[in-house]
Amino acid sequence: MLDGMSIDQLRTFIAAVDEGSFSAAGRKLRRAQSVVSATLANLESQVGFPLFERTGRYPRLTEAGLALLESARIATAGMDAFKAKARTLAEGLEPELVVSVDVMFPVEKLTAAVQAFQQAFPATPLRLYVEALGGVLQPLLAGSCRVAVIGSLPDLPAGCAAEYLLSVGAVAVVSPDHPLARIASPLLRSVVQEQVQLVLADRSTLTAGRNFGVMSGKTWRIGDMGAKHAFLRAGLGWGYMPLPMVEEDLASGRLVALNLQMQPDVGAGFSMYAVHLREYPPGPAGRWFINKLKAQANE
Repeated sequence: MLDGMSIDQLRTFIAAVDEGSFSAAGRKLRRAQSVVSATLANLESQVGFPLFERTGRYPRLTEAGLALLESARIATAGMDAFKAKARTLAEGLEPELVVSVDVMFPVEKLTAAVQAFQQAFPATPLRLYVEALGGVLQPLLAGSCRVAVIGSLPDLPAGCAAEYLLSVGAVAVVSPDHPLARIASPLLRSVVQEQVQLVLADRSTLTAGRNFGVMSGKTWRIGDMGAKHAFLRAGLGWGYMPLPMVEEDLASGRLVALNLQMQPDVGAGFSMYAVHLREYPPGPAGRWFINKLKAQANE
């Protein structure tokens, strides 16, 4: 009986658990509730015991069902990995590599990786999108790029796999002529709230209604990191910047670092990850590029 069990049955089982009901699982899987119910009944018949208690309004996992849930997840993940690997081998070398890169990624390390890629794959065109926040992820989700290098967006949607690349320090900076530069530190939030904070804007809709690292009630949202950098040096506000981008300014005194009383969602930097859709992993050229970015962390 167990030999006839299918991955489709396990996916239906997982969907029913994750969605909380057979009808919701049907909507997720684009199937009628009756089909979901029949699939699960067949699975229970094959394993020889109930997976769900159906006495209440919503089905609840039995102890046996709970014991099998993690194994079902591992089995379906293994099949997904098998199919992804097979697809990559069948496709061979990508005719073109398209990568979306977070503006926070150190530009000198990105430049070195791009130069090395052009030498290693002279016949494979490389196209780059440079964005921030959800704008980095959107081309990946839309299918217009294969790899996204991201750090400024703190969470990822389901169906994505992430590989750690490196960490980038961040610092709050301001012009030495700005009023905040003349106040004794640490600066209280009540003080910085009264000053304009320059915030990098998200060109996508993925972070609509959310703020990251915003402490001031007065914000200017700027879609270009270069413009934000120039505005900071001109004394038009204060803001967070990736440390590699402002190291020379700090050394020369064109910008000064602020010692802020931190809030919970503001950290000392960004962890950068290479992200791809689990179903569509990078091919040989994309894998080489990711590994080169990892190597840059140690150079």
